[in-house]
Amino acid sequence: MAFSDFPPPAQLPNNMHHSEVLLYLRLYAQSFKLLQHIQFQTTVVSVRQTLDFAATGQWEVETETRDGQRETRVFDAVIVCTGHFTQPHLPLGDFPGIESFEGNYFHSWDYRSADDMQGKRVVVIGIGNSGGDIAVDISRVAEKVYLSARSGAWVVSRVGEGGLPCDLLGSSRLDMVMEKLFPSWVNKMVENRLNKAFDHKLYGLKPSHSFFQQMPVVNDDLPARIISGRVQLKPNVKQFCGSTVVFTDGSVMDKVDVVVFATGYNYSFPFLPSALQAKSGYRLHLYKHVFPPALTRPTLAVVGFIRGFGAVNPLAELQARWATRVFKGLTKLPSEKTMIKEIEKDTVTMHQRFACSDRNPIQVEYVPYLDFVAEQVGVRPNLLWLLLTDPRLALNILLGPCTPYQYRLTGPGQWAGARQAILTQWDRVIQPFKTRVVPEPETKPSSKRNIIMFFSGSVLLCCIVYNKHELSSFFSSLSLLRSPQ
Repeated sequence: MAFSDFPPPAQLPNNMHHSEVLLYLRLYAQSFKLLQHIQFQTTVVSVRQTLDFAATGQWEVETETRDGQRETRVFDAVIVCTGHFTQPHLPLGDFPGIESFEGNYFHSWDYRSADDMQGKRVVVIGIGNSGGDIAVDISRVAEKVYLSARSGAWVVSRVGEGGLPCDLLGSSRLDMVMEKLFPSWVNKMVENRLNKAFDHKLYGLKPSHSFFQQMPVVNDDLPARIISGRVQLKPNVKQFCGSTVVFTDGSVMDKVDVVVFATGYNYSFPFLPSALQAKSGYRLHLYKHVFPPALTRPTLAVVGFIRGFGAVNPLAELQARWATRVFKGLTKLPSEKTMIKEIEKDTVTMHQRFACSDRNPIQVEYVPYLDFVAEQVGVRPNLLWLLLTDPRLALNILLGPCTPYQYRLTGPGQWAGARQAILTQWDRVIQPFKTRVVPEPETKPSSKRNIIMFFSGSVLLCCIVYNKHELSSFFSSLSLLRSPQ
């Protein structure tokens, strides 16, 4: 999730607390002197084209401060970065009898802590990342927690093989090639590995969709809370009757005190003209999820309204770099007709590839999308050239995790520290673990013979592979060693 030209300080943990993420953002803003350009605590009321937009491409932006003062200013370009977690989706109409519920209910948006859940019976509706986190958090103090899952989910731990961060494993360019060539095999392999950790069917979590069709739930604690009975999986809620919750399988839970609706979000851009809010499928009608195709001047872009199997930060950063080059006229967009065709094609492909819905309107193939945008910016790494000129770096790019530094090696915005950041990224992963260094055991004398035998075997193998002529010399040397002289 790093910015491409600003590696996180090595002492920060691999999975940061939210306060540490905020610290990282502040360090970035201070380093690049951004704070002086940001006006905080300001609401955007409306964004509309100026009367001479066709000639200038400018926008009138009306804002309102916290004390209610409104102001309209003219800007040369606008980037919309509000994302799709803006309006809590609270589908009370789908739950008959909710108006008679005697307890307290609210959306996960309003959840802050489990402080007032002590000894209560709680139902959490929704098995996304928020639902899983909240169910686990409340289960530490509540009498009982029921997690209602309509469709199930694949659950992934943050801790990968060998204790390394899970998102750095299986995310290389080579892994992406394998997934492209053998999608069914790779998907089955991933699901089998997840079921080895714990059987998703046994735990009541197995979804109807395959692993790569929808974002997984990232949660280290949920399986442990289920096996200890602190969280119980239930199907969808059928209805409410006073303080009683009835589930679709006929089971009934009495004396429920609290219901948390972890039912996702609706996206909304109320400040934009309605013409810019047209949809293609479940998503906005945007070229490559960034540009409205019908603008006579491409001076508005949407950044960060996107999801993929990876952090949103690198996606959004590259989108922003692309947008600014388009605004400056340094990069040209295709014709409106071409962009509309691409939007329609991408929508069909996305719906075939992923389980899209109102709550999951958009998803992309992570590295291919990054590479496409990088191509537009002129910063996509040239692997073949690097293999010839810098093979060590090339192998790190091909076989290592696809981190954002790869998009600062060349082209506009090139950063001199990108190569070193890539070659030392595993050092920064390991550094936070060094709070207690375990000493290496001393080598026993008896093991020297094994080392010599291993060395001899290695030399023999190298000779066989690289030079048959050297093989005869090797055996001659052995004969001399065996002779009485």
